[in-house]
Amino acid sequence: MIRPDPYVEATNAIAESIYENPRSAFISSLSKFRSLINAGFHLLPEMAKRKQLEIQFIGEDEEGTSCTVTHSTVSASGRFLRNKRRVNARNTRQQGMLNSQQFSDCFEKIWKIFPDNQRASFTYLDCLWFSWYMDELFKEKVLVWISRKHIFTKKYVFVPILHWRHWNLLIFCNFDKPLQSKTQTTCMLLLDSMQMSGPRRLEPTIRKFLLDVYEAEKRPVTKQAISKIPLLIPKVPQQRNGEDCGRFVLYFISLFMESAPKNFSTTGGYPYFMKEDWFAPQDFDCFCKRFKLCS
Repeated sequence: MIRPDPYVEATNAIAESIYENPRSAFISSLSKFRSLINAGFHLLPEMAKRKQLEIQFIGEDEEGTSCTVTHSTVSASGRFLRNKRRVNARNTRQQGMLNSQQFSDCFEKIWKIFPDNQRASFTYLDCLWFSWYMDELFKEKVLVWISRKHIFTKKYVFVPILHWRHWNLLIFCNFDKPLQSKTQTTCMLLLDSMQMSGPRRLEPTIRKFLLDVYEAEKRPVTKQAISKIPLLIPKVPQQRNGEDCGRFVLYFISLFMESAPKNFSTTGGYPYFMKEDWFAPQDFDCFCKRFKLCS
């Protein structure tokens, strides 16, 4: 008989409790997590040979428009240590690149600017969920969270991607219609402010992610059908340094919400406004100053 893995049990238990009770979960979950981890190492001493485990706690507000992320690391002895990624996040902020908390805070402000009737066509995923999906330890839990949002009831879905220390923006378009719809083309947009980094490398992961989301929502779909959905990478304005990718993604989101067509088509008007001259550098600078994102 295979005994349960305390690492996985602790992670799932804490992630679930925080999702269900975001406002009160953090303090209580730290204590609960210590107990689970310590019990796990007591029962399975051989686990002391494992590497350090990083746990990321996430809580959303009642409206689901903002998130709080706290990073902790558990050593092989069960002690909580200062997280290296947290230190890196502080360094990143000093160097000018946005970390996930800054990104989420700014996104919340942008989202609330738009009236309800304009937001009705859009939804979004937390800025770290795609990254967590790529980690087998969190993958199943993230898919559960996504399935609860019913994202495919909206015309446009924003999926921020933070990978290889670089921000991209994935947008699902027309997924509120059947994939075989003759009136609207279902497609995906991948906006990258540094296309020299090779955004097409993400395509296999994006298609697997999409297939898994469909399966998590118990929607019938085949791998072949997913493979036929166009993944478009329009030539958008490019960043002028190695730090502004997160700011560009936020600006992409803001401008897309302002100008997204009611009936997005890959033949009628694509790429619409998403061109190399979409906006001028000074417009981007004004956006950063407005939301206090200046590096």
